[in-house]
Amino acid sequence: MIYRISIAALLITTFASCSVVRGQELVRVRGDQVEMVWAVSGGALISFRFVDELTNPLNFEIPTGEQKTGYATSLRGHFMCLDRWGAPSKAEEMHGIPFHGEAPRVTWVIDQTPIDSTQGIVAKMSCVMPLAAMRVNRTVVLDQASSVALVTEQVSNTHHLARIYNLVQHPSIAPPFLNDGTLIDSSAEVGFAQDRPLPTMRAGANRWPTVSLAKGDVDLRRFRDAPGNESEHDVSSFTLSKKSDCGWVVASSPQHQLLLGYVWRTAEYPWLNLWRYRADGKLAARGLEFGTTGYHQPFPILVRQRSILDQPLYEPLDADETVAKSYLCFLAHIPQDFQGVASLELDANVIRLLERRAKDPREITVRTTLALPTP
Repeated sequence: MIYRISIAALLITTFASCSVVRGQELVRVRGDQVEMVWAVSGGALISFRFVDELTNPLNFEIPTGEQKTGYATSLRGHFMCLDRWGAPSKAEEMHGIPFHGEAPRVTWVIDQTPIDSTQGIVAKMSCVMPLAAMRVNRTVVLDQASSVALVTEQVSNTHHLARIYNLVQHPSIAPPFLNDGTLIDSSAEVGFAQDRPLPTMRAGANRWPTVSLAKGDVDLRRFRDAPGNESEHDVSSFTLSKKSDCGWVVASSPQHQLLLGYVWRTAEYPWLNLWRYRADGKLAARGLEFGTTGYHQPFPILVRQRSILDQPLYEPLDADETVAKSYLCFLAHIPQDFQGVASLELDANVIRLLERRAKDPREITVRTTLALPTP
């Protein structure tokens, strides 16, 4: 049974490529199967759903009461953390550098409204980050006939000096897609919790999906409501399996018979960071954050640490240099008794997901004409 809500609850009620809803300018990229909605304010992907269903896994928004802690309403859905992941240093903060960088705080420009092409349906957006002296050019390609999109972002240093930076993709799922039965699976391998001592070697690290928190070991595949008014907020970071040059993370909600997935090249994004947020005993959000760093600290601390588990904690960007990074995102239907994903393979024109169960695991296939760019 597919979860449904009243059509009056939808933010988007027209079929225009670009529209203004509740004072927000939006870019809608719609194919035969799925629709993506991007917000110009902050550049976030705020809706990704099948066109004939209403469940949107990326409906997360920062609660109004939490905005005073340094967040903003533009931090929602799937946003981009750039030029950093996490807090600025005290000195940077005094100069106006925001938490998670400028990219999710500035107004983006629509460079190309969605058009049909031989690749698929193509839309383009960009933003300028004046404090960080950076620019982002984003190209979204949606497969017209399938549930897959390819997002490529070119990040440029517009300054005359070299610098270091971080880029972390921050998709966050929220209720109702996030519920007691939602499962998180990935190609994560070894990692640590951000509020615990750092591992000095792989042997001392946690192995996915278990992470050691102050209260004990936790299975990161599941996150449930808690009795009473218990709140929880934690972040764990993992390196990715070296069995493939691609990393992946998927969230499955058997209740909604729906799966959300991401695939990327580990050379571009070598870390997966898992954020869990429960407020007053109720599930509020889970972040499935893949990026260039796995340490939630300001740059001076990252430079001193340099690496964790043999993975770098930042990237250099020379004067006037531009780098391009891409990811695939997709939706899939799953059975109501689905037990999660054991493995993901990216073959030519097919994403294959093998179910995580010992007896007669089922295979979910998503066909597409899109592919990650060749390194």
